[in-house]
Amino acid sequence: MFRTALRNVFAHKARLLMTVLAVMLGVAFVSGTLVFTDTLSQAFRSQSAKSYDDVAVAVSLHPDPETARTTPGLSQEVLDRIGKVDGVAAASGRVDGFAGVPDKDGKLIGVGWSNKGTNFAPGKDGKDRAYDFTSGTGPVKDSQIALDKETAAKGGYKVGDTVRVATNGPVKEYTLSGVFTTEDGAVSAGGSLVLFDTAVAQQQYLKPGFYQDITVTAVSGASADKLLDEVLKVVPKAATAQTGQALADQQAEEIESGLSAVNQVLLGFAGIALFVGVFLISNTFTMLVAQRTKELALMRAVGASRKQITRSVLAEAGVVGLVASVVGYGLGVAMALGLRKGMSAFELKVPDGPLVLGTTPIVSALAVGILITMLAAWLPGRRAAKIPPVAAMSSVHAAATTKSLVVRNSIGAAFTALGAVLIVLGAGEGGETGRLFIAGGAFVTLIGVIVLIPLLSRPVIAVIRPLFVGVFGVSGKLAGLNAVRNPRRTGATASALAIGLTLVTGLSVLGTTVGAALDKMTTDNIKADYMVQMASGDSLNPSALAAIEKAPGVIAASPQQAGWLELKGQIASASGVTPVDIEQLFHLSVVSGSLDSLATGRIAVAETTATKQGWKVGDTLPAEFGDKQKSSLTVGAVFKDSEFVSPVMVDAKILSAHDPQPYIREIYVAMDGGASAQGEKTLARAMGDNPAIVVMDQKDIRDTFGGAINMMLNIMYGLLAMALVIAVLGVVNTLAMSVFERQQEIGMLRAIGLDRRRVKRMVRLEAVVISLFGAVVGIGLGSFLGWALGETLKANLPGYALVLPWDRIGIFLVLAGLVGVLAAMWPARSAAKLNVLAAIKAE
Repeated sequence: MFRTALRNVFAHKARLLMTVLAVMLGVAFVSGTLVFTDTLSQAFRSQSAKSYDDVAVAVSLHPDPETARTTPGLSQEVLDRIGKVDGVAAASGRVDGFAGVPDKDGKLIGVGWSNKGTNFAPGKDGKDRAYDFTSGTGPVKDSQIALDKETAAKGGYKVGDTVRVATNGPVKEYTLSGVFTTEDGAVSAGGSLVLFDTAVAQQQYLKPGFYQDITVTAVSGASADKLLDEVLKVVPKAATAQTGQALADQQAEEIESGLSAVNQVLLGFAGIALFVGVFLISNTFTMLVAQRTKELALMRAVGASRKQITRSVLAEAGVVGLVASVVGYGLGVAMALGLRKGMSAFELKVPDGPLVLGTTPIVSALAVGILITMLAAWLPGRRAAKIPPVAAMSSVHAAATTKSLVVRNSIGAAFTALGAVLIVLGAGEGGETGRLFIAGGAFVTLIGVIVLIPLLSRPVIAVIRPLFVGVFGVSGKLAGLNAVRNPRRTGATASALAIGLTLVTGLSVLGTTVGAALDKMTTDNIKADYMVQMASGDSLNPSALAAIEKAPGVIAASPQQAGWLELKGQIASASGVTPVDIEQLFHLSVVSGSLDSLATGRIAVAETTATKQGWKVGDTLPAEFGDKQKSSLTVGAVFKDSEFVSPVMVDAKILSAHDPQPYIREIYVAMDGGASAQGEKTLARAMGDNPAIVVMDQKDIRDTFGGAINMMLNIMYGLLAMALVIAVLGVVNTLAMSVFERQQEIGMLRAIGLDRRRVKRMVRLEAVVISLFGAVVGIGLGSFLGWALGETLKANLPGYALVLPWDRIGIFLVLAGLVGVLAAMWPARSAAKLNVLAAIKAE
């Protein structure tokens, strides 16, 4: 029986090639994902170990805001004490923060959040072990800096050049004293690293004479654990200390955790591809079994048992799965290499390291490929075993009984109804719980629709068919009839496309709806022409606000200064604003009182907070600020809640009086004459053409909030395209088998006058009908899921309203039709080339 199975595999190479391709794509995603994450994990682990190679002990002190006023970090005295501990070869103090360098065009090099500045901390030999200089030396003067090699290359800088450096304050110019290589994580993440003289770095990032971290190098032979115990005796109790090995392990674990999210997403899409592939595999083996009805019946007649027939079909599936797994694993390794190189397109640098080919990806590839293929072929194998020997006298497989159809349709209807109820319940429940209901309901509904889809094929195709008859005449009519001739096959073929488009449409509906809500939220709340913020997401320096206020053409400017207050015993987040300008920059609906009262030292409270706390205009509330100073504040206005300001608004001067380092998230600006290219340049010049400061107009603001959604959708579309590729293979397979089974019929049609051109058209239109059927089912179910998921987000998105992306839905339908046309190319040519006389004689 195994030899028979092998002969059958080689006899149907073209048919089984489609199955191999489907399984191969799913396996490639699984193995590629595992190889990719293993490689990245090993590379980052090696880098972590290397970056802490010379560190025996690391000490840190990052105090809370209250403690920071008196003890901002580790003092020079603590550094000196650590340096005198037995077993310490050297102790270096470190302080760091944001620093950005522009290229020759004035644009920031690297990604804002990974651009870093720190101090050059030389030992007695004048060298800093953390950096290897390829040219020049480290900075030893206030006017000098050093750059990492890649940043210097991107900016075209060499030793002796003048370099503009942006920090949270005004841009300053320095002389480049040296270029170095490093294992620092900022550079590895695609950012830049600027080295300052220690005194300069302390002044910019902390306070003169203080450090955030101290790294300790041990003398040869000293135990890191014992050294840790000794160091702990001389550092403040608030400080934390760990061995370099412990820090490297901790960083490696954090990397593993970060990569696990990527791993899960990619494996999720691999699961989708394999799920879609199951239908293609099952359909392929069902058709092959139907084609070999006589052969299998004769095998039964000469003594083959049902188990032997089933095992024969499963053996075929095993061989196909093995081939697909081996090829898929090779493709997965290539995909891992491509992903690694592709990360550079997003300015994400991956540490150098070998490709890691562990046993897990290989075992997973073989297990997934073989098991999925055999599982999908099991049902056709059982059907094959039930073929009675008497069927050898007929070339036609027995049709499904009425009872089996009733049972199938009843089960499908029950699953679909149950899933729909769960989805509706989840939409009503909302929140995380609601989304769990929807996820479960979506799975159950998808299973139900797949079981029910043969029944749906007749009414849905009946709606589409008249369009084809009216336009294409006889070819269109025959295509529609052929599409519903075998509902099970049509349904199984359309299922793959329906699953892919369910996911794509659901994401599109959700993304478009959320994007529209965010867009509306932005336009409904912001009057300002521009929003100014740091590229790194850090706080803007107060000097930026002063510069903007003096810029020509500025008619209103206000910071969004983050702070907090304790009002009548309740902690409340506060926005520090410029009172006289705030109403020119935001749409704020006042419920009672007046926002003009902010200029007199009063506060404005959001309606929800005021109602909850029982506060009203005129109430005087005891207040405590971050520096523990106490006062009293009077409520001057109550306004409707806004997504862009905190529940409490106060004059920024009041907050700044109690916070020596105010945190300014954004500055909003209105210009005379509105936004313009010249206005943007004026603001940039006013702030010294600082490359680290971003000036955004209203479109940019909307993109800031909605851009992430669009990027996510584009990534999802790309990944889900694989499921659609498998769907195309399914349509090709079905049509090829359909043409094979209908040789005699096609010959008769040719004999009575249907020329080759119209035969091709008939087959193409049949493919288009099946594809559109799958698209209609997928788009309908996807829209339903998109609506339900949107309902769970409604409470957090004011102004939320369902938006159906009709343009994208139209594109999906066109693409589905195109899928049909492309999938029919080979089967249509095969049908048109049939010899008329030979086809008429075919059984």
